[in-house]
Formats: sequence, C-alpha cells, structure tokens
Amino acid sequence: MGEPIDSGPDAAAGRAALVEDDVEFDDRDAALLRAVDTSGSVAGAASDLGRSRARALSRIEALEEAFGVLVDRQRGGSGGGGSRLTEGGRALLDRYERLQAALAATASVPETVLDGTVASVDGELAAVDTAVGAVRGLHDGAAVGDAVQVRIGADAVTIYKPDAAVDPDSTSARNRLRGEVVGIGDGETVSTVEVAVGEVAFLALITAESADRLGLDTGDGVAIRWKATATRLV
Repeated sequence: MGEPIDSGPDAAAGRAALVEDDVEFDDRDAALLRAVDTSGSVAGAASDLGRSRARALSRIEALEEAFGVLVDRQRGGSGGGGSRLTEGGRALLDRYERLQAALAATASVPETVLDGTVASVDGELAAVDTAVGAVRGLHDGAAVGDAVQVRIGADAVTIYKPDAAVDPDSTSARNRLRGEVVGIGDGETVSTVEVAVGEVAFLALITAESADRLGLDTGDGVAIRWKATATRLV
C-alpha cells in the first residue's frame, strides 16, 4: 500500500492530496464531502458542485474502498432520506485540511529541474526526452525539437514503497519513476525527501505523519509519481 503525501501543484494555494491504496483524495474530493455535509444529500452536493449524481456517488464509493466509510446514506421513507458524513469522513477532511495548512505554511517549494528536448506534442501536453527518460508536462506553444526545462515542484511528487503500483490510474497522464532515497530533511510539519533516479535528484515534500508511516531511510528504494498537469515546460 502506498502511504505517501502528496500535494498538488501549488502549495501556496494550499492544494494537496492524500493517498491510500493508490486512491488519491484531493481538493475536488474534499469539496464533495463538504457539499454532502452542507446539503445533506449526495444529489444536493452534486447539484451544488455542477456534477452528476451518478459520478459523485461513484467517486464516494471509490474513496470508501480505500479510506473506509465516509458517508452515511439513508434511503427515503416516512422519515425522509439524506446523507451525512461519518466520523471517518470528518476525520479524513480534518486530515486533509491539516495537510493543506502544512503546505501553505511552507514558504517556498523547491523544484526539480530537468533539461530536455520536446519529442512530441499532444494538445496541452508535450513529451520531453530527458536524462531520466520521457517526461510529460504542460507546455505553452512548444514544438517538436525545442530545447526546454522541465520544472517539477516538490509538492507535486508522491512517494511510494517500491512494491506499490506506480500508475494505478491509466486514464490519467502521470509520470512515474523508481529511485533511491539519498537524503531526508526533517521539518516540524513537512520534510523534504531527495530521491536519486540515476544521476538526477528529485525533491518531494511529505508531512511528518506520512514520513513516519513510510518509515523512510537513506538507501531505501522507492517509487515516485507526479501528474503531467503538475509539470511545467519552460
């Protein structure tokens, strides 16, 4: 089971994600649970967020497979139906908000920077040949053959144990690599982990809680993953 931290591409905005059994709980999921809590139903939450009820319900069920029961759903009847958050659902929201606060408190987010050449362009994403292989990221008018820098915020990188699935979501554009922990900078709430992939050192931010669960130490083999949409080409 992957027990990382992760955060979204903009720590200053407090974006974050929690991961359990390769299922990510992010700001959209937090918004869904809050909307359920406010509206008192999954249908009402979906309507408030502009999503379909079926998709909202499917997402809740997927989250519950990884994080446990989050929403107590009552069927209609003489007393009426409705939904409310379970203690587990409220605890997950609290945990997510603590991660948001920890990331927001980080004054600056270090980056891993790779030099490369654009190999292909597909819509808003481009594939870049780098020292660690092909890496995908968002581009702004890049063309095949352009020399670019690939910039990956440490708050976008997720760390897993080496036996964890590196890309469980085949529908999402993700970058994934395996490497070795070569340094851990302990902080009060957030630690910086340095992962060597060949000659390249990737930086990742993880909460102290996640660091304890992972039990990371120098020399450990790990898997890292980050979304292509959290990767900038400049």
